[in-house]
Amino acid sequence: MKNIIFFVDAQKKASGGGKIIYQYSNYINSLGDFSSSVAHLEKKKIHKWSNSIKKKINYKSSFFSGWKFQEIKVKKIHNFSWFNSKIKNKENLNFDREVDFVILPEIFAHFAEDFLIKNKTPYAIFVQNGYAIFPTNNKQKLNLAYKKAKFILSYSKEKDYCVSLAYPETKNKILKVVPSINSKKLLQFNKKKNLITYMPRKLSKHSELVVSFLKNLLPTNWKVKPIDNLNENEVYKILQKSKIFLSFSELEGLGLPPIEAALAGNKIIGYTGEAGMEYWKKPIFTEIKNGEIKNFCKIILKEIKNNNFLKKTFNQRKRLSEKYSTLNEKKSIKYFLNQI
Repeated sequence: MKNIIFFVDAQKKASGGGKIIYQYSNYINSLGDFSSSVAHLEKKKIHKWSNSIKKKINYKSSFFSGWKFQEIKVKKIHNFSWFNSKIKNKENLNFDREVDFVILPEIFAHFAEDFLIKNKTPYAIFVQNGYAIFPTNNKQKLNLAYKKAKFILSYSKEKDYCVSLAYPETKNKILKVVPSINSKKLLQFNKKKNLITYMPRKLSKHSELVVSFLKNLLPTNWKVKPIDNLNENEVYKILQKSKIFLSFSELEGLGLPPIEAALAGNKIIGYTGEAGMEYWKKPIFTEIKNGEIKNFCKIILKEIKNNNFLKKTFNQRKRLSEKYSTLNEKKSIKYFLNQI
């Protein structure tokens, strides 16, 4: 039985990329002829302290940046309460090259040489953000990692393009996978409120400016609410009540919150994060060029008068739910597993 091992950053807060990895690992375990586990990487305490000191004294190194192999460890117990399903934890960096197949996220690709290539353990690189494929300035390690990878996993055209641009020889290694969104739960919305929602964790200065400008412009029966530090169910409940979702996506792989908000019956206004262009279509989605704060506010004030939005966008929401369905996700994972 092949064992698929995913690596992920031991993040304390909810992460779309982490959630997708957990979903994939759980599904693989359900198949019976494969097993799967997730290893959470973090920096050793002494290196966290050292890096903190370097930041305080503005230390710069032209030789190497990014996490180093000798600085990391596997976190044996990781609290991921924001995700509903249980996963199997991998608690070490020991591998059986005859059984194990490792999947590294792009932010850890430069570790491939140290604990996979040297031991001839097969692996793939899971590129969840095409703009995060340079986690270190050690080009030699990165080039080798992508050269030796059996596959490059990707779920957006933007990521395909970024990888092909940076590592042209990997173009034929790219395998498409699909992230699923719980559309059944999101589509269960009834009474909408005059509520505008947004996630402040990205481009916080931009969201602060937009919200500040809106304070004296919105009708008194409209409210603005940030979504932060909540689990998946809590986020879904708020999205089901709101009418407008503001997107402040940075350069990223494929922002899922705007899709989730759209399925929950929201008008989406804001930044595409580049990869979002893949689904950013009218009338549900309205693009704002990055930094156009005044235009952002102008469009919001226009959209609060749109009373026929849900009826007009029913078919578009249906197409989104089909594209990012559990069925498509499972098909893509099975295809990938058959290539190992």
